[in-house]
Amino acid sequence: MSDDRSRILLETIKRLLRRDASVHLHKIVNKTHAADLAVVFQFTTLREQETLFDLIVSTEQKAVLFSELEQETLLGLIEDMPAEKIAEILEQMPTDDVADLLGKLSDERAKALLDLMTKEGSEEVEGLLVYDAQTAGGIMLPAFIALKEDSTARQAIEALQKEYVDVEMPFYLYVTDDHDNLVGVISLRQLVVVPPETRLKSIMTTDVVSVQTNMDQEEVARIVARYNVLAVPVVDENNKLVGIVTVDDVIDIIRAEATEDILKMAGAGGNLVESQSLFKSARIRLPWLLASWIGGVIAFFIITHFQTSLSKLVYLAAFIPIIMGMGGNIGTQSSTIVVRGLATGQLEMKQIWQVVLKELTVGFLLGFVYGALLGFVAHLRYDLWLLGVTVGLAVMSSMTIAAMVGSLVPMVFARINIDPAVATGPFFTTSIDILSVSFYFWIATLLLHI
Repeated sequence: MSDDRSRILLETIKRLLRRDASVHLHKIVNKTHAADLAVVFQFTTLREQETLFDLIVSTEQKAVLFSELEQETLLGLIEDMPAEKIAEILEQMPTDDVADLLGKLSDERAKALLDLMTKEGSEEVEGLLVYDAQTAGGIMLPAFIALKEDSTARQAIEALQKEYVDVEMPFYLYVTDDHDNLVGVISLRQLVVVPPETRLKSIMTTDVVSVQTNMDQEEVARIVARYNVLAVPVVDENNKLVGIVTVDDVIDIIRAEATEDILKMAGAGGNLVESQSLFKSARIRLPWLLASWIGGVIAFFIITHFQTSLSKLVYLAAFIPIIMGMGGNIGTQSSTIVVRGLATGQLEMKQIWQVVLKELTVGFLLGFVYGALLGFVAHLRYDLWLLGVTVGLAVMSSMTIAAMVGSLVPMVFARINIDPAVATGPFFTTSIDILSVSFYFWIATLLLHI
């Protein structure tokens, strides 16, 4: 659990569920914020989730809970739920959340739920389903405040009070021309401090940060974070205002993208699988681990190729783990730095050689230090200065090459539009292990004449 409050809530609810204390559960469930209930749902069984959900009285609270639940949990909860009950809850949810949920269902079930919703709500959702779910169009809210540039501040305030009461993000008023093209933006604070007869076009900010409907959601999140705005307007190819992306959705995007990157870097796929079945979890990890297995087999053949050398100088084998480990560690560090830099926009593709040269230099310097230390240890242990030189050069070459590859591969992947996080998975670490072993034995063969 994330904090003591959530842990205590979960323990209390589980204890009451065991006792079948419906009266007390009813009170707790209906007084607890839906976001806190969503955390509890992550640690309860489907039967317990259904029991708790049926105790919720307010449809609005059920709608908020739907929006807060993890995807796998939500899909399991509604699997056997009557369509009429689901549609009633969907009516109370933000349109973008509804579109996101329906996009995960089969076409037949999604259509059935849309048919049960009111015409206005279903039309808005269908409009969002046209866009890719991972783009600005797929995550935007079609409900926003848009006023004509010739309107006055008085008219704008009256519109807020009558027409835009239920708008989720009332802090920004977007100004459009007669063709609904976005021409400016005004904050709510600006609106209330100017004289009532002031025209909006005279106080609006014309330098509006906007995104297009086909922009990737990760880039949208980056723009919102860069400019520190609560919402960003979404326009089509003709600059017509069609929706907004709010900061709460951006937070979800950043969290989801960060989780995906971390899992890919660990070679565990792109999604959390702990809530999924045992066999599905194994199937997702299988291809990633296959790369490590193949790399291990290749390293095995490399080592057996030098079996005669190892039989003469058995102590060479003692240094294999540390040489492979140091190369893998610094390579992972370089990859992580580059992947994170690309994800946050702090690194650009035009910096590729600057980044690679810097990491190469860092790898060489660290390799020199640790190579010298390990070489000294090898010399003290076996009283062979040439062995110390061999081990030192092996560590230095391993760390230098690993740092270079660790920084270069993610940049190359990004250049050819492949997720750079993949580069730090087993594919990368395995290749570093192979290179480290190869260089070690090549240097040993050259210097020790074996």
